[in-house]
Amino acid sequence: MPRFDLSPAELRSYRPDVPEPDDFDAFWAATLAAHCPSGPAVLSPVESRLALVDAWDVTFPGFDDHPIRAWLLLPAGAEGPLPGVVEFNGYGGGRGLPHERLAWVSAGYAYLFMDTRGQGSGWGGGGDTPDPVGSGPAAPGFMTRGIEDPEAYYYRRVFVDGVRAVQVLRSLAQVDADRVAVTGGSQGGGIAIAVAGLVRGLVGAMPDVPFLCHFDRAVGLTDRDPYHEIVRYLAVHRGPAERVFRTLSYFDGVNFAKRTTAPALFSVAQLDPICPPSTVFAARNHWAGGDADIVEYAFNEHEGGGPWQWRRQADWLASR
Repeated sequence: MPRFDLSPAELRSYRPDVPEPDDFDAFWAATLAAHCPSGPAVLSPVESRLALVDAWDVTFPGFDDHPIRAWLLLPAGAEGPLPGVVEFNGYGGGRGLPHERLAWVSAGYAYLFMDTRGQGSGWGGGGDTPDPVGSGPAAPGFMTRGIEDPEAYYYRRVFVDGVRAVQVLRSLAQVDADRVAVTGGSQGGGIAIAVAGLVRGLVGAMPDVPFLCHFDRAVGLTDRDPYHEIVRYLAVHRGPAERVFRTLSYFDGVNFAKRTTAPALFSVAQLDPICPPSTVFAARNHWAGGDADIVEYAFNEHEGGGPWQWRRQADWLASR
């Protein structure tokens, strides 16, 4: 795909005034107070046939105590305290199987991979976490579920689930709670940004070609899903555009980036038609948590750096 967004030089200084509701902080404080439980996780050992990795099937209470599934992987026999990584998945994917998730545990980390509620039937090895909450009219996909009300919006539940995932990993005896990072690609990167804005004391955040950022620019700049789900919704429901974009402002990665306390390593692909580079730079250039390094892939689309970016992340996190 040809370059369609701002020039690389323009992107590096792109710091737009993104809409932010006056009650953003109050909304999220109330959400966490009312809907983020503190119950323990249930861990069940898994026979994974991995001689160097101990695997557990994890179920923990997420938003409103809804059961959320995850995989926990530890270096075999590790007693810790280990540094930890929580990873969130890309759009439509599920947690799959433990042997698909070996990079971070092989590097010596306690690793928790969270299933995304309601997803897991679009690609990969499948998901195991239903979303028990319904919504009003919505376009196919997840982007418009409850989109006319921030209290009902799908990602309110997902972001609380993500906060809980960090709490669960930090609670384990084998984990050093002061050395936990969050990461994810695409949707997972967007969730990582939100969690980094809601959780204090993370050692780092590593959003890889992140989604869920700078909605007012992304919707209409790209004709690719998932952002285009919102376009299709508004093409049918012609009246509620103002309500829709007000809802999205509570979930915009740029607004979470302004509230972070941890350093970050971003990646961006200059030819990415799914998460346009300007939307990624908007979040990165508003990052408040200290250094926000970014790796640019000039000739890649949404695959970004792939395995090359993981090596960058591993080096970056090891230095912290």
